[in-house]
Amino acid sequence: MLGNCIKKRLLIIAVSAVMCACGAAELFAKEYVLGGKGGWPVFQQQENITTGKGRYGYDCIQLASNSFVFDEYTDLLIDFEDAQMPISNGDYTINRNNFQLTNQTKNEKAAGLSRNMGGLSISGQPGSFFGSEGLMGSFSIEFWLCPSIAENGEIVLNWESSRNEDGRLAFQVISGTFDKGHLRWELNNIFDLYVNEAGRNEVELKGSSKIIPDVWSYHVLSFDCETGILEYIVNGITEDLTYITTTRSEGGDVSLVYLGTPSELAICSEYTGKIDDFRILRRPYTPPDFQSAENAGRVGHTQYLPSGGRFVTKPIMVSTGSVLNKLEAEMNVPAQTEVCYYVRSGENFYGWNEEYPEWKPVESGEELTGITGLYFQVAVELMPDGNGEQTPAITTIKLDFTELPEPLPPFIVKAVAGNGSVTVSWNYSVDDTAGGYYLYYGTRPGEYLGRIAIEGESPINVGNTSSFTVTGLENGKIYYFAVAAWSALDMRVVGNLSKEVFARPLARLK
Repeated sequence: MLGNCIKKRLLIIAVSAVMCACGAAELFAKEYVLGGKGGWPVFQQQENITTGKGRYGYDCIQLASNSFVFDEYTDLLIDFEDAQMPISNGDYTINRNNFQLTNQTKNEKAAGLSRNMGGLSISGQPGSFFGSEGLMGSFSIEFWLCPSIAENGEIVLNWESSRNEDGRLAFQVISGTFDKGHLRWELNNIFDLYVNEAGRNEVELKGSSKIIPDVWSYHVLSFDCETGILEYIVNGITEDLTYITTTRSEGGDVSLVYLGTPSELAICSEYTGKIDDFRILRRPYTPPDFQSAENAGRVGHTQYLPSGGRFVTKPIMVSTGSVLNKLEAEMNVPAQTEVCYYVRSGENFYGWNEEYPEWKPVESGEELTGITGLYFQVAVELMPDGNGEQTPAITTIKLDFTELPEPLPPFIVKAVAGNGSVTVSWNYSVDDTAGGYYLYYGTRPGEYLGRIAIEGESPINVGNTSSFTVTGLENGKIYYFAVAAWSALDMRVVGNLSKEVFARPLARLK
């Protein structure tokens, strides 16, 4: 008899051990995935990043192209992201738009595609550069170009008007056309009181490097009203320059821009190929070598900003006391580019700011220690190569963490009514991670909102015991009870509730 009891007890212990081992293995091993098949969440912060196509066709996070931005100097910005409204900013209206959109772009998601069908014609509102008459200050016209042919006579930009000069009309032209594989600029009667060596108010600038079909190049026509320098820049390098001064050299009196009657500006009116990020600025071109940190967004000839980009996830809720073991990223990091990861954690995220809790730098695949909490947060910095031509890309970020197991509840629970009290008893949990018990009570099934017991509100932490008497209850009213175990590893980790029991306290008859 005693032998059979011992055998049954050993069997129960063995079965319980297997259950605990399986349960612990299932609960401890957790993984949270950002990106991949499930996609990327909305970030708490992001700067200069976008999505592209990563491995297996999933969206990846990468640096955003160094697209032009609309700032206090910008007169017009055409980014071609919207087929119906390629102008993203500026006081200009569209007269004609024969551009198509293409995803074979230099910046962002789309570029303009011209098939020698008239391109884009726009008119400036009063106050804009090409919508005003009279003296003007510095300017720069910049854009990315990718011609299909680069044939002689193709017109990339053309503006024609006239102004009154002492009672006679002077025909004005600003044009950029292809000439033997180069882009040639003509500016006729644009500058007040200027004359060239031939005695005419005409200026010509021509590129020295040959423009290669199907290759993107960055072009700038820039005038500085302080120095009188008019220059043509290709891919950040000055290819032609002249002084718009009385001496046609440095030190002479500067001739200013004087525009006549406002008229339309034609972009790619006779041109086959792609164009992207067309911008007019009320300032001269600023070489990248002289950029300050606050003006970093004005770098024009690099595909990616040298400062890179970053994103910060929203706090990720896991479970109380979880431990982050590893951050592992699926990524592509070309030579000279870099990706830096940072993590932090806490039991709540109220009061978090940029500095608190402290960010901890981590490496992908590195074993981590000391990062615990109910919430994890990830920050990532992406940096391009030295030439600003390559970007890293992140397809997935996996957070491998340990979640404390929730202890199993007692399997057997009983309730016995007394006079104004109920004694609840249970067997100890078979889970060896159980450190104690919470006793829940209330007056409705499944709602344990009791408040009147002398021992306190529901739930009552009864410690590591298997019986507890709740007193101060109302006789004649039915009460419902359940028991949950809390973890010996962290008492904030509470397991599921046991089955529900009930009892009705009554006054005992004498």
